[in-house]
Amino acid sequence: IFMSKDGEIEWSSCPRNEPPRIAANVIKMQPGPTRMAVTHVNDIKSSFELLIPDSIQKIILDCTNLEGRRVFGERWKEMDQTHLHAYFGVLILAGVFRSKGESTESLWDAENGREILRAAMSLENFHIISRTIRFDNRDDREARRQRDKLAAIRTVWDKWVHRLPLFYNPGPNVTIDEQLMPFRGRCPFRQYIPSKPAKYGIKIWAACDATSSYAWNLQVYTGKPEGGAPEKNQGMRVVLDMTQGLSGHNITCDNFFTSHKLGQELLKRKLTMVGTIRKNKSELPPQLLSTKNRPVNSSKFVYTADTSLVSYVPKKGKNVVLMSTLHRDGRICGQEHQKPEIIMDYNATKGGVDNMDKLVTTYSCKRRTLRWPLVIFFNMLDISAYNAFVIWMALNPEWNRRKLQRRRLFLEELGKALVRPQIQRRQHVPRTPASAAIMRRIQEKNVDPSTRPTEPPSAEPEVSV
Repeated sequence: IFMSKDGEIEWSSCPRNEPPRIAANVIKMQPGPTRMAVTHVNDIKSSFELLIPDSIQKIILDCTNLEGRRVFGERWKEMDQTHLHAYFGVLILAGVFRSKGESTESLWDAENGREILRAAMSLENFHIISRTIRFDNRDDREARRQRDKLAAIRTVWDKWVHRLPLFYNPGPNVTIDEQLMPFRGRCPFRQYIPSKPAKYGIKIWAACDATSSYAWNLQVYTGKPEGGAPEKNQGMRVVLDMTQGLSGHNITCDNFFTSHKLGQELLKRKLTMVGTIRKNKSELPPQLLSTKNRPVNSSKFVYTADTSLVSYVPKKGKNVVLMSTLHRDGRICGQEHQKPEIIMDYNATKGGVDNMDKLVTTYSCKRRTLRWPLVIFFNMLDISAYNAFVIWMALNPEWNRRKLQRRRLFLEELGKALVRPQIQRRQHVPRTPASAAIMRRIQEKNVDPSTRPTEPPSAEPEVSV
């Protein structure tokens, strides 16, 4: 028997034979797309609109038109849903071209630019929308900001996050970790994390399916409240918040979150936990942390009735400690490194959030901006496009099966589907022949000659000043 540092927990070197307190890991929800997703997804565009529906688009349109009238007065032409879709489509197509660091002047350039972008809208219109797009009414923002640092985008963010779990059920393993959106502008909750490549940015807590990396729940970290004390047990609070609605799943997290108290709380919710744990935690027995005279690839286990701890020595003088409420014994893999099953399961399921972040960054629609609400919204678009891809592939596993870059093809189709209605109704012909040819081809393909209007077209409906 070993006692923890704080003297409150008894750890045994032998596994307990008693059954676990609560039957966990019995998943009642069917992993994969929900019935709502199955009934609403007809094509690629509809899978994206599950996550950015008309209700969210209406808020953005109302707030953007309000800002447009404030800035441009009577010269502002009302922006409608077709304009907004075209703006989304242009951003997504720019991400497909992997042009995150390329200037918009280069993207719209007559010689080296992209024809589809010029066919969708002019560079001036793109800049105008980027300048005026808003997610709340600035007139009463100051009062809301006193209570909520995320006031500038809170309504849109909450509506969007609420929709994420409605269309996809995660598999047996869920990963919880942090995501850092690079941003060096002014922001009341910008974080500095030296271990991250970007170092400065906006931190988001994320819960993702470990297999598909579907973003199931997200939460922006807005720092400690004004004049308030730093939050205690933050890691535990985040995990309990992010796992609301889950039952029977295993939660994989890193040493920022893992603790014995968290494991006990998750068991009460019929959830198990696997994670690395910091060696300064008071619930660990000191005998587990010593590496003196321990051979490389050796493991030492201790147990309570519902929790297992393992200390593994990957190289001389160094050990890594993991805690699990999923595993009940000290099984070792028969491979050369002799790693415990706890570590193998942790390695297999720890990358859900990191993988989502990597995939989203590959074809990111982010553009350079000094406005932090727009940074968050670009991230929302990226994650929505990725989640839509996961849903689409789960419902259509044969789609482009022989192609290697199916996600790139999906984003390309999505971007074109979003800009097509704007190109169809556009009357101003772009100057460059290639863009003009794209525009005419789309218009001719979608207009039946028998229904073509004979009267002259109305004035061009593009946003302009």
